[in-house]
Amino acid sequence: MKVYKKLFSYVPDEKLSGYLAIIISSISAFVMVVGYYYVYQFFYDIIVSSNLENASVHSIKIVLYMTLSALLYAFSGIASHKLAFRLETNLRKKGIEGLADSSFRFYDLNSSGYIRKTIDDNAEKTHSAVAHMLPDNMQALLVPIFALALSFAISLRVGVVIITLSIVSGFILKGMMGNGEFMKLYQDSLSKLSGETVEYIRGMQVVKIFGCKLKSFTALHKAIMDYSKFAYHYSISCKRPYVIYQLIFLGLIAIITIPLSFFLSDIREPKMIAVELIMIFFLSGVMMVSFMKIMWAGQFIFTANYAVESLEKLYSQMQEDKLSYGKRTHFENSNIEFDNVSFSYGENKVFEDLSFSLSEKRTYALVGPSGSGKSTIAKLLSGFYKVDSGRIKIGGYPLEEYTKEAIVKNISFVFQDSKLFKKTIYENVALADENATKEEVMKAMHLAGCGEIISKFKEKENTIIGSKGVYLSGGEIQRIAIARAILKKSPIVIMDEASAAIDADNEYELQKAFKNLMKDKTVIMIAHRMTSITNVDEIIVLENGKVVERGDNKALREKQGLYSRLVSLYETANDWRVSK
Repeated sequence: MKVYKKLFSYVPDEKLSGYLAIIISSISAFVMVVGYYYVYQFFYDIIVSSNLENASVHSIKIVLYMTLSALLYAFSGIASHKLAFRLETNLRKKGIEGLADSSFRFYDLNSSGYIRKTIDDNAEKTHSAVAHMLPDNMQALLVPIFALALSFAISLRVGVVIITLSIVSGFILKGMMGNGEFMKLYQDSLSKLSGETVEYIRGMQVVKIFGCKLKSFTALHKAIMDYSKFAYHYSISCKRPYVIYQLIFLGLIAIITIPLSFFLSDIREPKMIAVELIMIFFLSGVMMVSFMKIMWAGQFIFTANYAVESLEKLYSQMQEDKLSYGKRTHFENSNIEFDNVSFSYGENKVFEDLSFSLSEKRTYALVGPSGSGKSTIAKLLSGFYKVDSGRIKIGGYPLEEYTKEAIVKNISFVFQDSKLFKKTIYENVALADENATKEEVMKAMHLAGCGEIISKFKEKENTIIGSKGVYLSGGEIQRIAIARAILKKSPIVIMDEASAAIDADNEYELQKAFKNLMKDKTVIMIAHRMTSITNVDEIIVLENGKVVERGDNKALREKQGLYSRLVSLYETANDWRVSK
């Protein structure tokens, strides 16, 4: 009931369907045993009392009660399936909502394959525990109780046989259901296998392009072997008790008949014994099915509990490390300060007590070797990650004191690979400010150098982008993204490798667009292309998560430090040519 209470909490509007399934299934169980009572009466009338008229009436009652029981069970299943499908839907919805609102660190620590399979597979695993087991649980619980009552009503001998059978089956049942810890290992290995398989399939193109060998799939191979090992051992652990269980139930009549044959001459009521044997045969079948339902219920409920715990753990991870927001809605200015900021990706420490400040309306470039923390600074400043300790301040106040809307409104981010939606060019730009007039949107596109782009198309700015429209080059996409950032009018602009991989034809127009975007803004640029940062107000050089140098291009070149070495390496690499 604890598991079902947890499951029901995700479908508050459909709880009635669950309770309805339980009630109808309970009635079905009672009606079915009543049907077996008339089975007993039927055989008694034929064999003992030879009353064929009564037997005929009882046969009709058997059909009616058994049919009614089956119909009630079917209606119970309809109600439980309705609840199960709604539960799956709600669990997936919660996962999607969590993904849309989760921290970026969550995506760093969990692969897309693992996230997708965890949500999809575990939501699906709850289905059987609700759709099938909800009515089956009541049948498994009540049918044996009603059947035991009926067996003692028939005779003491039948009651003793059935209750003995129940006790023995109860001990065997525990072995058939498997060890809980072992089942957890099995489920863990299955989840790992699912995630690794998705990652393998998604990476197939890369594998083919670079001709990777089998050794590149170590993680997938290990997941397959672990799963096969646990699946095999789990099956073997249930094998012996399951075989004994079947032998007892399927051979019950033979087990009873063998000792009974020695006392046939002493039996005073052979016809009644025949009826009792027939009823033992029927009721043992009922008990066998009921105990099998209990076994499956145990396994499916364990699976459902494991699935919900896995989902709740994932939902919890989505909410970890999220930036908390306050009530401040306005930035006094766009001065930026990192005050003893420490941050890490899991066990990988990026910053420890990092401190520096940036004055508003100036252009800064973050430079340093790969892994020095350039992009992390940009992501922390944008509120994508929560710092481990210290504070990031904008306008003199910690970032967490501002509302989410204030941060989104006042900080624009231009990525290396900007994304556009399958909408018109105009709509892609207008997304930045839903209250902007057409004149403001068109002006932003003009400042971003998009005039040349829209002039190529018959529908101009109303041209649809994507599979149902036109495809744009990387530089053209970037200019539309810059138009979006210009329209947003954020006082702080962060550009992470925004000019990387841009062809020469687009570079001139792109630089003009950048100039219009950066006007009167606090700009932080992250670039490996040294020629694009020579005219910034200040260059900040990072190494191993620390600021090692600051200054303009000329001063840092004269200093002959890390920046000077990086520029020299860039210039040397820029002169490289592929030999014939």
